[in-house]
Amino acid sequence: MPSTEFLNGSEKLHTEVLDMVDAIRQNHALEHATITLLMRRLEGKVRLIGRAGLTGFHIYGDVSTRALEEAAREALQRLQAGEEELAVSPMCGTNLVVAGLAVGTASMIAGRGRRGLGKFVCLVEAAMLAMLVAQPLGRLAQKYLTTTADLDNVSIMRVVRRGEGKWARHKVEVICE
Repeated sequence: MPSTEFLNGSEKLHTEVLDMVDAIRQNHALEHATITLLMRRLEGKVRLIGRAGLTGFHIYGDVSTRALEEAAREALQRLQAGEEELAVSPMCGTNLVVAGLAVGTASMIAGRGRRGLGKFVCLVEAAMLAMLVAQPLGRLAQKYLTTTADLDNVSIMRVVRRGEGKWARHKVEVICE
């Protein structure tokens, strides 16, 4: 049951929610930048998955803790120095969500009032066009919705490893000052 504070539009609660969203967006940007730098250093020879959260981000994959920490610290420094492009990744799940929404919406519109082979052709054309449009839209969604390169108030506290080999998981813990 939602609290009455939320239902009454508490300014404090509203601010807290926005602060949490900003923290996740910052961590998402730092995750992207870190993976980008790691992949360059390792020449793409490792498979990594990232997931941002409130207090940092997780990296799943067989990578040394030292290499990850160095990449994360460099990524933070470069984002703070203005290299905003590191916050947006072509491998981000946001791109898949945007593509799915674009294809679904285009197909719904294209399929209305048609039947048989004509409907199928319209659906395929609409889906292909939507996929083309989704690529730049996914990058825009990352830039303006799911990440922020404004990390001036962020510091890396530590990197903690759990597990070994391809099942290794690291948590990059950050603090917002």
